[in-house]
Amino acid sequence: MSHLFSPWQIGQLDLDNRVVIAPMAQYAAKDGSAGDWHALHLGQLALAGAGLLILEATAVLPEGRVTPADLGLYCDDNEESLGRVLKMARAYSPVKVAIQLGHGGRKASSQVPWQGGQQIRSNEPEGWRGVAPSPLPHGPEEEAPIELDSQGMARVIDGFIAAARRAARLGIDGIEIHAAHGYLLHEYLSPLSNHRTDAYGASLENRMRFPLEVFDAVRAAFPEERPVWVRVSATDWVDGGWNIESTIRFAQALKARGCAAIHVSTGGVSPLQKIAPAPGYQVGFAERIRAESGLPTIAVGLITEPEQAETIVAQGQADAVALGRGVLYNPHWPWHAAAVLGAQVDAPPQYWRSQPSRYKALFRGARIGMR
Repeated sequence: MSHLFSPWQIGQLDLDNRVVIAPMAQYAAKDGSAGDWHALHLGQLALAGAGLLILEATAVLPEGRVTPADLGLYCDDNEESLGRVLKMARAYSPVKVAIQLGHGGRKASSQVPWQGGQQIRSNEPEGWRGVAPSPLPHGPEEEAPIELDSQGMARVIDGFIAAARRAARLGIDGIEIHAAHGYLLHEYLSPLSNHRTDAYGASLENRMRFPLEVFDAVRAAFPEERPVWVRVSATDWVDGGWNIESTIRFAQALKARGCAAIHVSTGGVSPLQKIAPAPGYQVGFAERIRAESGLPTIAVGLITEPEQAETIVAQGQADAVALGRGVLYNPHWPWHAAAVLGAQVDAPPQYWRSQPSRYKALFRGARIGMR
């Protein structure tokens, strides 16, 4: 039996297999609301055969969007539009759906990638001023963010709470809190971006304080039986920055608060980062966090081959494997992986006739008859 396609759980959430579709920003929303593109995109991914589909990074406040075209869940229109998309996907797929909630911090107000991805200054069309733990710009030529005071931090927490309640009403199965890739919560964690001298800066315990308060608030606002977990950057890839030892301490603190898992990525907080990407280059971080925190981990990053993903799970390096760009390139990656590994996946009956003759048991429950 394939380890990758064996059942598992995040908290109390039962999943058919250990393939996770990672959150991937689409930059296709209008005022934070999902539209036709999201219906096409998420409808396609819902049919992929993965155990879990995580919706793209979704802003909890308008100013928390990374670009003006980011998805949001901060108003009734956002909730209604996403509800329509989810209703369509659920009509044809049993896949469990989670949502990644986040805030862009000082990396907010950016162009979409195909327009260069650079900062839109607050005095430019569609731009606004970012916020951060300290008034330090992401890049030396960028406009500095506004340092969050106690009222600003309370507004962020209220945004996470409201978004979590909206997610619950939409029937979302789980929440992933985005504390990675240089966005607001990661900015609090990293000494490169957090130069505060109050209770939210300097020591590791202080730098973890605000992200942990956000976790506690989301956990309390979301139904107890549905899991909440966190995506982290295990290292900044910069000397003197956030590192694996700090990540393990953070994971241990999260576990004590009821966190269900850790989704392990890296980098994003500084343009000085030095990364040497290679197949599975982040997996070692997931393995160590799993071993030293006791939390289930999701590994991600240049995991492209079925045998590679199978080995990661079989050897206990992570409990699940997430794919992002690989699934955009090949939306039926889980089908092909299951075929290679001798496993089964769910597929809609409209597609059962596509099952190759050499994989007669690939689609669970498939049966075809014609006159």
